[in-house]
Amino acid sequence: MKAASPLTPPYVAPQPFTDADAALQQVQAIYRQSIDHLREQFRRFIAEGDLPQPVRAFYPLVRVHTHKATQHPRGEQRHTFGFVAHAGVFETTLTDPLLFADYVRTQFQLLLQNHADAPIEVATSHQPIALHFALDPHEVVEGTLDEAQRQRMHALFDWPDLASMDDGIANGTSEQARGSAQPLALFTAPRVDYSLQRLRHYSGTEARHFQNFVLFTNYQFYIDEFIRLGQASMQDPDSGYTAFVEPGNVVTHHVAHGSPDGFVQGAHPQRLPQMPAYHLVRPGHAGITMVNIGVGPANAKTMTDHVAVLRPHAWLMLGHCAGLRNSQLLGDYVLAHGYVREDHVLDDDLPLWVPVPALAEIQQALQQAVADVTQLQGDDLKAVLRTGTVATTDNRNWELDARDIPAQRFTQSRAIAIDMESATVAANGFRFRVPYGTLLCVSDKPMHGEIKLPGMANHFYRERVDQHLRIGIRALELLRAGATGNLHSRKLRSFQEVAFQ
Repeated sequence: MKAASPLTPPYVAPQPFTDADAALQQVQAIYRQSIDHLREQFRRFIAEGDLPQPVRAFYPLVRVHTHKATQHPRGEQRHTFGFVAHAGVFETTLTDPLLFADYVRTQFQLLLQNHADAPIEVATSHQPIALHFALDPHEVVEGTLDEAQRQRMHALFDWPDLASMDDGIANGTSEQARGSAQPLALFTAPRVDYSLQRLRHYSGTEARHFQNFVLFTNYQFYIDEFIRLGQASMQDPDSGYTAFVEPGNVVTHHVAHGSPDGFVQGAHPQRLPQMPAYHLVRPGHAGITMVNIGVGPANAKTMTDHVAVLRPHAWLMLGHCAGLRNSQLLGDYVLAHGYVREDHVLDDDLPLWVPVPALAEIQQALQQAVADVTQLQGDDLKAVLRTGTVATTDNRNWELDARDIPAQRFTQSRAIAIDMESATVAANGFRFRVPYGTLLCVSDKPMHGEIKLPGMANHFYRERVDQHLRIGIRALELLRAGATGNLHSRKLRSFQEVAFQ
């Protein structure tokens, strides 16, 4: 007996657009049609216990067909993205075009500007949307299904396909068949949807709250201070921030909304998620997100893998480190200009022979921020801020190696500090074309007999965290005040690069 054909929404044939807003509206319409179709049929399945045929819906497809090679735009056009370098067909699937509306519009505008002979084609793709990525995250249904229904659901709806969501494009290892379309973006729609789900799980907040400037930290002390500053910003009429969001999607609105204490929505979760995120919101996602990634390179990779799909303008690592030089004092700052990568979590994705360069715009902003916050200049600034190589290891107890092998390597590398996250955050920034930087604070010097003692550590952290965090925020404010398009350095782009930033 022949299997029933899937029930699908109407197919939308390719249509050319020379206006970015019109193209975006078509993408949104196709996506909305697909999501509504899946949700409607799933509700029917829940109500009736079965469906007469499988159900399927597809992502929107965007395609550009260029007929001649394009030289890198120069002069007034300073973007390093928004164009393809050779003739051919380039395409990608898109998801959640409401969440990504500003981002997609910008990419469309640049493509149309740089390729006047190549309209943007929008159509229904052949890439199915997994049911998991279509459901309203606020609907809880798993408890209403018995085992037989779960098995039937698996047969009726598409489930996530890992083969469609790998990082081959970003890693530069993806190989398209001869004559097939080339990628237009680093991430396919299923890959983005997967990360949107993971962000919700790990951070405890919806992806829509994430801002374009991100701080990562490895200590809760920084989060405590960020919460204090975030709540204070909601009382400050001149802060420029409109809301402060905490895990559980608890939103404190600015006092401008009419309440003297701010207008709070939502409830805090009983337990914090694994890597909680907090968001100081500005219009256009121009605010600051801070995430406590905890200790270790595995967490650092996990969170940056997923934040990367949101295409932030910059992310910075703020945390504590072990100072390796006797001339350093507890509380001194380390501005990383290079990394020893012994974290191992990215070895298969970004080989160790690939350099992870310092980015001038980020380095300058961090150094200026230290000067602004500490009010130090010249030799006085150099006395508390040292630029050098940071070693990142996955071995928390490296100093216990009786053979002194780690210490020997750190000496050979000229490293001045060691931690467990910074090189991972920077390497994933390089890998995913997200501008990155690292500013650490020396909290102990194990090679020189200065280790953290409980009371001493608590006093040190509380004394230094406020200043360090204000430096990080100041650096992001400086980056935001500049032309953010210039942040996306050519150092992060290959000679065979996708058009989308």
